[in-house]
Amino acid sequence: MENVTLKPNTYLPCNESVDFYSLSSTNRSELNCVPPEDFLFYADFYVVVPIVYSVICAVGLTGNTAVIYVILKAPKMKTVTNMFILNLAIADELFTLVLPLNIAEHLLRCWPFGEVLCKMILSIDHYNIFSSIYFLTVMSIDRYLVVLATVKSKRMPYRTYRAAKIISLCVWLLVILIVMPFTVFAGVYDDSNRKNCLLSFPSPEHLWFKASRIYTLILGFAIPVSTICILYTLMLYRLRNMRLNTNAKALDKAKKKVTIMVFIVVAVCFFCWTPFHLSTIVALTTDLRTTPLLIGISYFITCLSYANSCLNPFLYAFLDDSFRKAFKKMLECRST
Repeated sequence: MENVTLKPNTYLPCNESVDFYSLSSTNRSELNCVPPEDFLFYADFYVVVPIVYSVICAVGLTGNTAVIYVILKAPKMKTVTNMFILNLAIADELFTLVLPLNIAEHLLRCWPFGEVLCKMILSIDHYNIFSSIYFLTVMSIDRYLVVLATVKSKRMPYRTYRAAKIISLCVWLLVILIVMPFTVFAGVYDDSNRKNCLLSFPSPEHLWFKASRIYTLILGFAIPVSTICILYTLMLYRLRNMRLNTNAKALDKAKKKVTIMVFIVVAVCFFCWTPFHLSTIVALTTDLRTTPLLIGISYFITCLSYANSCLNPFLYAFLDDSFRKAFKKMLECRST
């Protein structure tokens, strides 16, 4: 993944300055000089990182599988918002399914799975960057239209479950198109007699990598986040004017709960992914000396972005009564 940090076999050069960008790219070279006092530091990461990844994988698979099962099996759960939630869960499930390969690569300190799986895992890593934020953008647009229609006391005949399916398919096609360049440049390359799965760009490689980070920053963060912020600003403005000008409720109880849930899911996504995209800005504008602290921050950013794939099911369970009841019913059926 583009935000994957240095592997355990990627050592720091002594007395050499490395920019933060090199810590955050998938093009990791084998550097052989490690200060003796830092060996324990890297040994700790060799143990801790796979444990964190494994917890994210287990929790993410369990939670997102439950969300997918509930939406597909419960007739009452087939709503427009839940269609987008279903696709968001599928995207998270897809990522957590390939996370064991990342764990194996981390432990083996090489890539033993071949070219096809390499392209697949790097593509899915990038799907994870783009698909989550794009489905949340679509959900935010949907919430804005619902609030707008409610404020104006209008119906939305075009807002159907079938339309949500078509929109979801369009989002997937858009994400596949955006990720295609990363799929093309992904491959298995020998580095110091070890096979590594990484992105390899043409010369000048450094400029290509910077271009890929700008590409990801603009399409995966700047545009969708700006859209979401504008939508919620307009939404709050309309609701505020509604309260000031009339005595009617802007939203009924059910619609208000769904809107709050979507807002919190978006906020959690921002919390998990903003450090990654901020690191891109730092990488593009500064050169930082590689230190154990910097490596630790880079690992933390990676784990935080990965963690987003397992948090959403808990948010649905806490914030949505229908999800909570469906989860409870599912558990009761399993126990009998």
